[in-house]
Amino acid sequence: MTIQSRSNRRWPIQLADAAPVPTFKVYTQRDLDRIDALDRLPEEMRFDMRVVSSVLPFRVNQYVIDELIDWSDVPRDPIFQLTFPQRGMLTEAHFDRIARLLRRGADKAEIETAAQAIRQELNPHPADQLEMNMPRDAAGNRLDGIQHKYRETVLFFPSQGQTCHSYCSFCFRWAQFVGDKALRIAASEARMLHGYLRHQPQVTDLLFTGGDPMVMKTKHLQAYLEPLLAPEFDHIQTIRIGTKALSFWPQRFLHDADADDLVRLLERMVKAGKHVALMAHYNHWRELETDAARAAIARIRDTGAVIRGQGPLIRHINDDAGVWARLWQTQVSLGISPYYMFVERDTGARHHFEVPLVRAWEIYRDAMQQVSGLARTARGPSMSASPGKIEIQGVTEVAGEQVFALRFIQGRNPDWVQRPFFARYDEQATWLHHLRPAFGEATWFWEEEYAAMRDDSLAAA
Repeated sequence: MTIQSRSNRRWPIQLADAAPVPTFKVYTQRDLDRIDALDRLPEEMRFDMRVVSSVLPFRVNQYVIDELIDWSDVPRDPIFQLTFPQRGMLTEAHFDRIARLLRRGADKAEIETAAQAIRQELNPHPADQLEMNMPRDAAGNRLDGIQHKYRETVLFFPSQGQTCHSYCSFCFRWAQFVGDKALRIAASEARMLHGYLRHQPQVTDLLFTGGDPMVMKTKHLQAYLEPLLAPEFDHIQTIRIGTKALSFWPQRFLHDADADDLVRLLERMVKAGKHVALMAHYNHWRELETDAARAAIARIRDTGAVIRGQGPLIRHINDDAGVWARLWQTQVSLGISPYYMFVERDTGARHHFEVPLVRAWEIYRDAMQQVSGLARTARGPSMSASPGKIEIQGVTEVAGEQVFALRFIQGRNPDWVQRPFFARYDEQATWLHHLRPAFGEATWFWEEEYAAMRDDSLAAA
């Protein structure tokens, strides 16, 4: 089957002529025993999966199982680690608590009560998302489903997009998927979004996020996007859509019932003058290797939309400079712009996946040394912390003291951006709150102003 664009240009990527059109088939925790590929694994490992998925979300689809995982290399396989629960994702105390309940046949309610208590200990909403990022209307009511942390950029969480085709085991937004409405961030009304943007002329970028907005039917996405073509929204120059669909279900852009409608929507937005960017989450070069993934990339690029690749540095999955170099090189060859290497956030199963900051920087540096300038557009390692996006620029020595050189890529106060600052060297640190100012300073240059912002936000709540 040759996929063609609206203008009948043939793409360089072809799917096998005899291949049947795939259908989306998903498995969750209650379906673990129905995944045939797991039958080859020891019963103890399958039990571990049931324990972990009682606390943290699990969802995988047949495409990931059949096309992305090398089952001859399980459990080491990086895509298996990326999508299936691993025992180390829970602390021993948390694991044993749930395991005892499952072994004695506790009822669902008792298990869920224990799981909710554990989740509350896992920092479900890091970086002050609920306390500081959510704007309020004129009456002081919080606008649920909108986050406005940086001056130019608004994040929107459409309620129809608060799931994914598969879940990443390390996901920093895991709290969106565990069924507890108190932990979810979502909005159901397009008019609330449009009403807010109408009065925010400084906002140039709108980011649809989740979950994954690409799980939405095109008609729902269209209801959010097309009104932005009105002249009153000329200040919204860029539409970003955060998605993992290019990895986990590229058929969304190829064979889904409304795939053609989605492609035409992207084309209309681009032709109307909006910069449309798919912020594609990639964790390993293997996600770019299938025919379907490459056909989907080509079809999106044919609309005039751009694709930017980003993802976190994750232990057990991609903590290797060679993996990142190959990922970035492959992205460039397919017309994707490498954008970010993130540090694993301080939430959920971070103890299993996090990498010390010094090691993260070494991996980033070594990967950069292996690629050409076109792949060196990826920034990082970047911590999406409450004050802003903070990049580790290196480890160096200043006035006889070994230090981390840091800078803000984004900040709650734009004046913080691009200002270098220094932290004492700490080979164990994995997040900003583990670091301390260098050279005997008591506080960071931004700390007093940030504390005042946080106090104001808490007072408004």
